Formats: sequence, structure tokens, C-alpha cells
Amino acid sequence: MTPAITTTVQALQWTGTHLAVLDQRLLPEQLIYNNYNDAIGVTDAITTMQVRGAPAIGIAATYGVALAVIQRHQQNPKQWQQKVAEDIALLASSRPTAVNLFWALAQMTALLAQPLSDPITATITLAKKIHSDDIAANKAMGELGADLLTGAKGVMTHCNAGALATGGYGTALGVIRSICQRQAINIYMGETRPWLQGARLTAWELAQEGIPATLIADSAAAWLMKSGAIEWIVVGADRITARGDVANKIGTYSLAVLAKQYGVKLMVVAPTSTIDWSIEKGDEIDIEQRPDHELLSSYYQHEGSLINAWNPVFDVTPAELITAIVTERGVVMNPTLLGLQGIKNETF
Repeated sequence: MTPAITTTVQALQWTGTHLAVLDQRLLPEQLIYNNYNDAIGVTDAITTMQVRGAPAIGIAATYGVALAVIQRHQQNPKQWQQKVAEDIALLASSRPTAVNLFWALAQMTALLAQPLSDPITATITLAKKIHSDDIAANKAMGELGADLLTGAKGVMTHCNAGALATGGYGTALGVIRSICQRQAINIYMGETRPWLQGARLTAWELAQEGIPATLIADSAAAWLMKSGAIEWIVVGADRITARGDVANKIGTYSLAVLAKQYGVKLMVVAPTSTIDWSIEKGDEIDIEQRPDHELLSSYYQHEGSLINAWNPVFDVTPAELITAIVTERGVVMNPTLLGLQGIKNETF
């Protein structure tokens, strides 16, 4: 039996007939769920950042496949497979950097390659399992990461790597949830421009859970570290290479460089589905570039404007700047020494 999915904050809700997606673009002012009943709608929800965060994107895509099977099977019970394959390709095109998307779609593709007496039930069951497994992994990582934070007086997080970005509970915020259950600790969060995931999403999510926290301007991070207020920075990840280089929200790399300067430790928290074993180094990761208009004032958005924007969504932090990578299978300390082979081989 699939474990029940329970969390205060839910980015994704499966109803049995459609996927309800919390529109994170509207938080914290509005709490609105948009309902989707096909893969085209789910793809749009991912592309337009209604749902974001690598694990949540992967989970949404699995439900997108289940919806595609329902729709295509109802349209043509004998020749539905090709249309579903096209829907899967569409979902795969939604965001290029988050490897969980491709991992999740590979799971669904492998299932559909098998002879299935009831493909609708089979795909829904797998989507629910991937969802519940992610929550279980988050809680396991939360405890492992909290072990490392024991005794710390302050921690900073970047972007939003909580229940909103996962199946529930969170990766980086899962660690913060877990440590807050054990001890008092000061929590700081950067705004995370230009989408303000820290100011809008992390602040809202922590408030929903009754956890006090302090927001800082992104540009105040160095001064915060110099003050001695924090011992750790805890972040999530969108893709991790075999040697331990980490692609995460733009600004993570600069925080890692600053942390090295001030003796602050950096913890990356992500499920093993975020590890891309096919690539060794971070410079092999395809970094998504978002449109100019997401960064530019409307004043400059006109034909002939001399001002444009460079808007990468992610940057890559090399393994040598990372203190610990926490996964549901265990913790890799100083990944630059041995990479992540211990995680792959499950030997710790």
C-alpha cells in the first residue's frame, strides 16, 4: 500500500481525475490551485514556473504522464501509446536543468514499455509512489542534515527547497524543520532574485509551519557571514554530477565562495534522483536561460532598447566548495575527495 501523503504545505494534489497545482507565482498574496487534466497543461505549469523545484517538477511530470494515459486511452484504447510518447517528449522539453524531470519520465517510460493489463491504474500507482517516496526521502535527509547542524546557532538558506519544491517536507527546509524540532536556531533566508523564491516562498512556507526566520537582501550575505551569525548555509540542488558539482539556483555559487572566505560550511541536500551519473563535471550541465522580461523593467522592454538582460536560472558550485552532500542514502562529507561513488554503491 502506498503511504499516505501528509504535509502542511502541498504544491501538488492528485485528485484521481486531475492534478491540482499550487500557483507559486502568486504566493504569498494569493493561494490558488490550478487544475490540469492533460500533459499539455502540466507542461505549461512547469514551463511557466507555477510549479518549481527539481523534485516537484519530476513528480508533476509523472502525474502528467498518468493524465496522458487516461486521456489517450479514452480517445483510442487500441492506439494510444504513440500519443502518450509524444506527451512524454513534451513534458521532457519543459525545463532543461532539473534532472529529476528526466529521471521521473524514464521511470514512467520503463513502466509503459511493459505489457500492462491496466495502464491507467499502473501509471497512477507509480506516480503516487514516486510522490510518497520523495516525502520519505525528504524526512530521512532532514534527520541526517540536522545531525550535522547540532549545536549551530545560525543557518542560512537560499531559494526555496521546502515542501513547495518537493513532494512535501523539503530538502534544505526539511533539514531546517528537523533541527527546529531538536533545538533553537536562528534561520536566515536570502531574497533570491529575480523571482524572490526566498522572500515570497520560503518566508511563507516557514510562517505556515510556525517557524520564525529572518529575511536578508541577497547582497547582505557576505556581511552576515562576517558577523559570525551563521555556521552553515543549507541549499537544495537541481542537478549533481558524479564528482559532486552542484547546479542550483543562481546565487548559490557566490554564497559558496563567500562561505569559503568566512569559514562557513555549505550543505547541499537532495535526493539521489538529483544525481546525474552520466556527467562528471559541472560545466557539462545545460544551464537554463530565462527570458529578458523576467529581469528587465518594462521601461526597457521595447523595440530598439539598448538594454537587454542575461538571465541564467542556475549556477554551478564545484565540489571543492561543498562541505557535505546529504541524500536519503547517506551523507558524503567533502565530496571533492571521493566524489559520490559511495552513494552510488550504497557503501558508507
